[in-house]
Amino acid sequence: MTTYGLLLFDGAEELDLVGPWEVFTSSAMIRDQGDTAVLIAERPDAVRCNKGMRVLPDHTFHDHPPLDVLLVPGGNGTRTEVSNPVLVEWIRKTSAQASWTTSVCTGALLLHEAGPARGRRVATHHAFEDALEARGDITVVRDARYVVDGELATSQGVSAGIDMALWLVGRLHGRDHARAVRRYIQYEPAPPYLADEPVAV
Repeated sequence: MTTYGLLLFDGAEELDLVGPWEVFTSSAMIRDQGDTAVLIAERPDAVRCNKGMRVLPDHTFHDHPPLDVLLVPGGNGTRTEVSNPVLVEWIRKTSAQASWTTSVCTGALLLHEAGPARGRRVATHHAFEDALEARGDITVVRDARYVVDGELATSQGVSAGIDMALWLVGRLHGRDHARAVRRYIQYEPAPPYLADEPVAV
């Protein structure tokens, strides 16, 4: 059984959460072995994400189940939450107890502040690479969609979080399982204007 916990905070980027959420919950459905994913916030109130989506957490910092995987999203809210001692301390404690700590986009900023990313190799959004590296005691890898350093897995922006989440379920439950999840969610990127995929119009 694997329990995934996804952190919520005001200004979190929607797809940083929803992309991995889709991977984790689809993985749980396919495995049918009691895996679960939960949304966790400091308070029980609805959280307003970066583009305006409102999301209701399942748990607060004080009542969530033990986590095997912690996921920290990015978004403009990270710039504020990096100065939130309650959230930063929760990440520090929760990461120490989880088997895997992960981030998408500028979630790496919060992992640096809380400690798990210090002295590590990480990925983050391309527009934030210089600023994160300038904080010191961290190596930003600029040419990888996701980076794994020990039990820490970090990813670049938005869709890269899906790649990282698929890699993680493959690491936890096998490559064939990860391929089944990818097939189920039909994750076969072919962006318009970059690829020659046929489009029905």
